[in-house]
Parts: sequence; C-alpha cells; structure tokens
Amino acid sequence: MRPKMTPLLLSLMLLVPIAASAADVAGVNMEDKTTVNGQTLALNGAGLRKKFFIKVYVGGLYLPAKMSNPSSILASDTPRRMVMHFVYSVSKDQMCEAWQEGLDANTPNSSAEVKGGFKTLCSLMDAIPKGNRLVITYVPGTGTIVEVNGKVKGTIPGKATADAIVATWIGPKPAMGDDFKNAVLGK
Repeated sequence: MRPKMTPLLLSLMLLVPIAASAADVAGVNMEDKTTVNGQTLALNGAGLRKKFFIKVYVGGLYLPAKMSNPSSILASDTPRRMVMHFVYSVSKDQMCEAWQEGLDANTPNSSAEVKGGFKTLCSLMDAIPKGNRLVITYVPGTGTIVEVNGKVKGTIPGKATADAIVATWIGPKPAMGDDFKNAVLGK
C-alpha cells in the first residue's frame, strides 16, 4: 500500500528545481553555482545574446564573488567561467567572426600573444548546433579551457588572452551588445 503524500511534502518537492536554478533566461535554466578546481563560482549574471533579433545563446558569467565592474573582473587573477547554451545553430565561421569582432572592438592594440590565442580559440571551434553548450573557463596558471558539451577541446595559455576573451562580453564595446553585458554583470 502506498503512503499518501502530504501537501507539505509535495510542496517541498516542487520547490527543489526552483531552488537549484538561479536564473531562467529564454527557457534556459542557469545553475546558481559551478566549481572550478575545487573553488565555487557563483552566477554573476545571465543574459540572452541576440543578433539581428535572432536569439543565439543564453550566457552566464560565473565568478568567485559578485562583481559589476568590468575593470575589477579583468584585473582579478581568479577563476571565471562563461557558460553558453545555444538556442540557435551557429557555424564555425560565424563563431570566429564574432570572436574577431569582439577582439577588434575591445582590445584593438592586442599583443601577438593575444592574437595567437584568438586564432587558437577559432581553431578549437566547430559549428555549434542548437541545444549544445560551450564553456569557456579561465584557470590561473593554466589558461583558458574550452569545452563543448563537457568535452575539452583545448587550452589557451595566458591571462592576457583570457582577459581579451572576457572583454568580448564585458568590454567597452561588447560584440554581444550592452544588454547582454549588463545582464552578465548582474545589472
């Protein structure tokens, strides 16, 4: 014989999924925290990347502590992660073009190291179908780790390259637009 669920127990069970997710953007649930090398990072903010009114991806920026100042984020040498859930399929060429636009707009006098890092980033990209997840994680002393659907594609050394990648989202002229920038900055 099955015991009857009390209304209180049922209510608590319904709250569990809500408590596990910090943000729901365009139907994508962003977890409230993630772990990098044993360190917990909190969701700083999440937003929807649009291009010409097309919803491209939902991105969430994870940091050790909430920060809304881009300069402070870039100055810190701590782990950080951007998680992108694609809601639209994107070709390799589109990805590389977006990375290059972001680099040119936010780091116009970038060093040879940073330019080389972006070439490596582009070489790690494939077409990203709708429903896939791209994760870009900076780990001090290691570099920027690029993952697609949980599979590591490669690591790009150097903090300068990591900063330039993050600047494409939160720099003075974000390729993703000010709405996305403000959302991931928690504004």
